[in-house]
Amino acid sequence: MEKLIQLKPQDVLLALKLHLGRSQPRLRMVDLGMELGMSQAEISGSLKRSIYAGLSSPESGLPYPEALKEFVLHGLRYAFPAQLGALGRGMPTSHAAPPLSKKISSSESCIWPDAKGSARGSSVVPIYPSVPFAASRDPKLYELLALIDALRVGQARERKLAMQELEKRLSA
Repeated sequence: MEKLIQLKPQDVLLALKLHLGRSQPRLRMVDLGMELGMSQAEISGSLKRSIYAGLSSPESGLPYPEALKEFVLHGLRYAFPAQLGALGRGMPTSHAAPPLSKKISSSESCIWPDAKGSARGSSVVPIYPSVPFAASRDPKLYELLALIDALRVGQARERKLAMQELEKRLSA
């Protein structure tokens, strides 16, 4: 029997990072690993799964913009549903982080648990454990990841605004 190959949450993290770096010189796997807090083996496996799933180009390894956008907007919240936790301290996400924090004022905050974080709120388990680390190193990646969490945990208004923002940011 053949082994089933399916996307993993870290594949989304890598695809978003590669999408943001489209116009820059290609990063080496070791550099990507350092930026994302992933091993070279995880990066390699992630690229293979993304290519197999039709999310990325076999030639360049870069995600196809339309495929990435379609998956993020319509499939991600079902493939990787949010896990909510207790109140805690961490890094703001969803509507509590930019860019939605500029459009939505709320007394409730969502955070990724992180000992270095300064915000308090309801914890959301990030799609991959190194998300707070990677987000702290790249503001544009942080915004994409926070928007994804708005799709995963937000109410109708937050999801709608997140979809509009992601549509703009993930278009070719």
